[in-house]
Amino acid sequence: MLRKLLTVAAAGLVGAAAFGAAGDAEAQKVRWKMQSAFGSKLSIVGEVAARYEDIVKDMSGGDLNIKFYEPNALVPVLQGFDAVEAGSIDAMWGTAGYHTGKYPALSFFSAVPFGPRAGELLAWLTYGGGDQLYDEIYAKHDLLGLHCAAIAPETSGWFRSKLNSIDDLKGKKMRFFGLGAEVMTKLGVSTQLLAGADIYPALERGVIDATEFSMPSIDLDLGFYQIAKFNYFPGWHQQSSLGELLMKKSAFEALSGQHQAIIRHACDASITWSFVRSEALQFGAMLKLQEKGVEFVRWSDDDLAKLSNAWDEVIAEKTETDPLFAKVYENYKAFRDQYAVWKDNGYLN
Repeated sequence: MLRKLLTVAAAGLVGAAAFGAAGDAEAQKVRWKMQSAFGSKLSIVGEVAARYEDIVKDMSGGDLNIKFYEPNALVPVLQGFDAVEAGSIDAMWGTAGYHTGKYPALSFFSAVPFGPRAGELLAWLTYGGGDQLYDEIYAKHDLLGLHCAAIAPETSGWFRSKLNSIDDLKGKKMRFFGLGAEVMTKLGVSTQLLAGADIYPALERGVIDATEFSMPSIDLDLGFYQIAKFNYFPGWHQQSSLGELLMKKSAFEALSGQHQAIIRHACDASITWSFVRSEALQFGAMLKLQEKGVEFVRWSDDDLAKLSNAWDEVIAEKTETDPLFAKVYENYKAFRDQYAVWKDNGYLN
């Protein structure tokens, strides 16, 4: 009888231990909801966001699942900052440039008019103090942003008719992004920020006269060529652009060290993938656009000079009135001034 009781007790202990182990394993599984600002079928910027879910799942063996949701599935795209801060969603895949209504300085962590190519921009962020400033801004709201995508230059606009010069923009209504919108305003353009999915219908209905959004492969996906046949270059306002993963800082820090590392390294992998893919797809997209009757036009040197002068005016005004903007700009400019000796000597152009 004693032996039987001991056997039953031992079995109970083994069962309890097994149940506890299963419970611990389940407790270690993380399930987050991540809404993207870009649709999963949208070339590069949408693809990389959807791909991120698979990378994280594979690296964690399924223990960490950051589920991708299409734009507006959970919250309006341009309300991602507030939704993450409030805990309505766990994460937002988008760009810091969508939050410039709160902090104009966030534009520097997305795209800068007449700014650097991706390599120089990432160098400033990683080694020049840019990321420390980026973290300081978001920390005010218990948020953490990670750079998770990088793309090559964009085009600078789609127009229904060919322009004689940049002066023809005066009085037009145009979708424009970030600090570039403020430059366009200086030239008499009425700008508004629209999420990607909202641009085509606004252009079709005449709510806007023209638009910029991204690079040829992405603009091809969105069908702008069906309405506007003149695509202008170069993308002076976005020589490189970064995407981000925005999370609650406290929620990220509550994760295991392994899961934190997976999230970060998956972003590193996504930067490489998106940048290389963005460089590889554009010439093919441009050939398709030409077949559809699109004419590519390059701004004249005089036009680019006017845009550059307007950018200088924006910088002077914003650094005068916005201390945070001035702080970020000074750090950014100091790095670029030092980097110039390498750029001017190391590169052909």
